[in-house]
Amino acid sequence: MEALEETEEVGQTPEDANSLNISDFLDDLEADVAVEEASVPSDVPGFDWSSIDTSHLPSSYKTNSRQEEELLQLADHFLEQYTHLCPDRKPLFVHPVNECGVQKFVSTTLRPTLLPFPELYYWSGCASFVCDYLVMEPLKCPITLPSSLYSPTTILKYQRGNCFDFTVLLCSLLIGAGYDAYCVQGYATREMCALDQTQEVCPLLRKPPEVPEEEDPNKYRVKYPVEPQSKFELQQKAKQEEETEPEQEEEREEEVEVEKPKRDPLHGLRVHAWVLVLSGKRKVPETFFINPFTGSHHSTTDECFLGIESIWNHRNYWVNMQDCRQGCKELSFDLSDSICWEVMFAESNEPSQLPTESPEKDTDDVVSDPIDALQEKGEIDMSFEMPLSWVARIKVSYREYENPFSQGKKVILYNKAKLEKWAAYANGDGLVERLTVYADSDCTEEVEVKEWFKHREDLLYMREVNKQTQLITDYFRPGHPLLLKAHSYTSLEPETGHTVEYYHAGRGDGLWKRFENATEMAEYFVGREDFLHTRHIELGERDKKMQTAGVGTDANPRPIVQIKEYFHRNPEKPADEDIEERIFMVIDDIIQLTYHLEVHDTIASKVVFCRVIGREKREDEIFLSRENSVTYQPWSSEKHRNMLHLYNLLWELRAEQKLLKQQVRDSEAEMLNILTVREDEEANIKLAVSMYNTAKRGQQHEATV
Repeated sequence: MEALEETEEVGQTPEDANSLNISDFLDDLEADVAVEEASVPSDVPGFDWSSIDTSHLPSSYKTNSRQEEELLQLADHFLEQYTHLCPDRKPLFVHPVNECGVQKFVSTTLRPTLLPFPELYYWSGCASFVCDYLVMEPLKCPITLPSSLYSPTTILKYQRGNCFDFTVLLCSLLIGAGYDAYCVQGYATREMCALDQTQEVCPLLRKPPEVPEEEDPNKYRVKYPVEPQSKFELQQKAKQEEETEPEQEEEREEEVEVEKPKRDPLHGLRVHAWVLVLSGKRKVPETFFINPFTGSHHSTTDECFLGIESIWNHRNYWVNMQDCRQGCKELSFDLSDSICWEVMFAESNEPSQLPTESPEKDTDDVVSDPIDALQEKGEIDMSFEMPLSWVARIKVSYREYENPFSQGKKVILYNKAKLEKWAAYANGDGLVERLTVYADSDCTEEVEVKEWFKHREDLLYMREVNKQTQLITDYFRPGHPLLLKAHSYTSLEPETGHTVEYYHAGRGDGLWKRFENATEMAEYFVGREDFLHTRHIELGERDKKMQTAGVGTDANPRPIVQIKEYFHRNPEKPADEDIEERIFMVIDDIIQLTYHLEVHDTIASKVVFCRVIGREKREDEIFLSRENSVTYQPWSSEKHRNMLHLYNLLWELRAEQKLLKQQVRDSEAEMLNILTVREDEEANIKLAVSMYNTAKRGQQHEATV
């Protein structure tokens, strides 16, 4: 069916539309097509398909077998009846010529193939390989079918093609992988046909769909009152919003006008080819489309697809008999329904309802539906066994698969974003993908840069750079010698603000995150037997006299001012014996304990040990009196008020404080070691090569000899 066409502008009455000068419209249409043809881009200037060498091609490319000749005759017979019964329909893409100038039926151009790469067993891997490996060439005329369809082997050799070439290659791989896939001849929007993605959001930036929150099943739960708000403040806020709303609307309208694409005079006429994957095989739950230019998944109700003329696979050919004025939204893809789809070759022993001739009928006896006409005509046996594909076996070497970009890299422009792709080992640092996010549509002001890496020995796989704050975050795969998971920093210099995340399962202390700058350090734990989950350390300034004397940081460490520790509830202990917060004020020589609360408690128990005023502090000496200890334990037993119990507790805390100070120094040393290792890894980047990659290993061996 003809694709849906854009309606006239608002404000025109049907009478005005009918009074338009049709010849002027056709002249304008021809002028638009001429402009489109003149502005066809070419990534390789001067590339001429007619000059390719076909002498080495097999004989099946240059001649037709007897079975293929019969197939072409049946196809011509079908086209004759089709054009007679549906004279207003556009031409079908049935038997274009191949690279040798020989007519070939489109179904025999498909060559189902399963390539020996694990990623190509899935539709997503096949689609991404095709769109990365081939360079897109637009159709010579955007509203007419191409005159030729080359074999997938030739397309792979020259790594370029139009939408039909992309579709045939992708469909061959999908059928070989076990999918129920079909090539589609139809119509699409200008942006899809021209591979213009500047109005789309980059797939890497799309947010996942929000999962709706489940309603609380306990409807009798007590609802706490909402925090009170001032009515006057709410009125003032609403008044300010009303004042600023017109300005915001004007700004939004200006942005929409700038970003809104211009009206396409060829809307609904642009020819495009894509892939249809039916549900059922390979556990595909729902029928969907694949745009071969981008490799992206689309719903069959996507408004970018404006209509379908026909579909085919390696076994048969179907013509769409459904109305496409609403695009593909309401189409049925039940190919066994002869009302919706007219099959070219009967798949059973029943003859297809195609007429051998068209007897004259009375003018009053008019059949409005072409299917009814087909059913009322004579019968001809159209059952036919499809010949084997004339295309040679599709082969892709490991080197070609690993290096899909014919021009070294691929650049895709999105709305306020740019995506760059490289082949593995193309860059010395292992960079394979870079996404740059911009603040404006002109892509002049960078906001964020994301980079992806492969085969790095330091196991770095992603890096995020915030261009506004200059914050860099590195992400690592499991297996790093330092158990690094992520590292955020602005500089690799020490004490400049670093956040490190670890794969905590490999650590004995359960540390999963650490933050450090010049004045503080924070550590976060998980799964510890002592229920510790957070430790915060305040650090002072180094001795300036020693700094001016040139003493190193190791001999002049930052003084520890305070250490705070926070613990989860230990259900095996009573609440007044289970510490929730522990504070060591090292310089002031104060220790403060805060205990957990029981369910019925409102105030937590506390114990504070202070320094004795006027008494010199001695090493390994503990002085305890009523004056330097303050306890508040309203729910505790008499044992906790005993001075001997407090003395033993203070003795344990002193030992803990000494151990904690050493742990802080160890943490500082560990952070310094991480920065040293990371600086060395960035200065001497090494890429790992798989033992199965013989080609790459041979190159490395030649480089070292």
